Amino acid sequence: MKTATQNLEEDHIQILRLIKVMERITQLENPDEVHLELIIKVIREFADGQHHAKEEQMLFPLLVEKGFSNESGPVTVMLHDHEQGRLFVKGMVENMLLMKTGDLCAFQDIYTNMLGYTELLKSHIAKENNVLFRMADQVLTNTEQERLQLEFAVVENETKTGRSKDDYIAMVDDLTGIYLP
Repeated sequence: MKTATQNLEEDHIQILRLIKVMERITQLENPDEVHLELIIKVIREFADGQHHAKEEQMLFPLLVEKGFSNESGPVTVMLHDHEQGRLFVKGMVENMLLMKTGDLCAFQDIYTNMLGYTELLKSHIAKENNVLFRMADQVLTNTEQERLQLEFAVVENETKTGRSKDDYIAMVDDLTGIYLP
């Protein structure tokens, strides 16, 4: 039986692949603007729109019901990291708009935000995989894991964007094929 925490860890594999692409792109002098926009789309719609939604709307509230604090501790740290990540993405988006208007300084700020995001997410994913998810596995029953897994499937297949988790994985595959051959 695949558990809900395994589902989230599988998402992390894809997010870490995207992070490697982002790190590679920041080494280039002239990145493809379309690829930068695609990265932002995958972050917003998959990493944040699906993955963080599964955590924030389903897993974390259940962990709070199980006795985890929502004012301090691992759940609070994860929520703070999600907000910090959103600020980095906002910085990427704002600087993409500036770059399109001809502001060449914005290009470096895109990279700065990308690298901030990648560093944050690498640390964040390690904390979730090695600490929070292991704690969750200790307190969640098999029935609760199964229920979460079913709820996660709904999020992965019925999105506002019309794209499924598999669609985003295909986008990551495409970017990985270009930047990490």
